[in-house]
Amino acid sequence: MRRAAASFLQFAGLTLVIAVLTAFVVTFAAMAIVVQGSSMEPALHDGERVLVNKLVYRLRPPRRGEIVVFRHERMPGRMLIKRVIGLPQEELSIARGLVSVSGAPLVEDYITERSVEDHGPVYVPRGRLFVLGDNRNHSQDSAHAHIGAVPLDAVLGKAFAVYWPFASARVCRDAAYPELAEADQISVRGATRAQGAP
Repeated sequence: MRRAAASFLQFAGLTLVIAVLTAFVVTFAAMAIVVQGSSMEPALHDGERVLVNKLVYRLRPPRRGEIVVFRHERMPGRMLIKRVIGLPQEELSIARGLVSVSGAPLVEDYITERSVEDHGPVYVPRGRLFVLGDNRNHSQDSAHAHIGAVPLDAVLGKAFAVYWPFASARVCRDAAYPELAEADQISVRGATRAQGAP
C-alpha cells in the first residue's frame, strides 16, 4: 500500500514538473503556427506547421536572412511570416528584380522568381525591419504600403523548424549574404557606438 502511494506521488510530481515546464515553454520560449498561403514558398508551404523560437529576440535583435513571425496592426488576429531583408537605418530598393541594400545587390538563391515590380529606394526607420516573402510576386510584405517596415516590438519570434507534415520536417534555413558581411559588421559597430552615446 505504501509502495503504491509512493509511486502515485512520484507520478503526480513528475506530471506537475512536466506541466510546469510545458507551460514555461509555451509561454516564454516557443510557439507553433500554421503557414497560411504561398508567400514564403519554396521555403515554407501552405498548411505546414512551424515551431517559433520566442526567446531568441529577447537576447539579441533579428538578423538579416532570418524568417520571423510578427503581428501587424492592420491585420488583427493574424500572424505573418516573412524573411528579414533590411535592418534599421538601411536604405533598400528593388529594381529589375534585384534587391539592393545600401546600394549592394543581394544574392538570393532561395527565391524562384524575382519581383516584377520596382520599389523604393526606401529608408528603414530606427526600431523597424524591412521584410519580404520569398515568393516575391505573391506576398504582402514591406514592399506594400499597407504593411511597410515592421516594428521590432511586433516581432514574436524566429521560425526554426517545420514539424508537420512529419515527412517534410526540417530546420528553417536562414539566408546568408556574404556580399554584405562587411557592411553588417560596420552597421553593428555603429549601432553599438550609437547606443553607448549620451
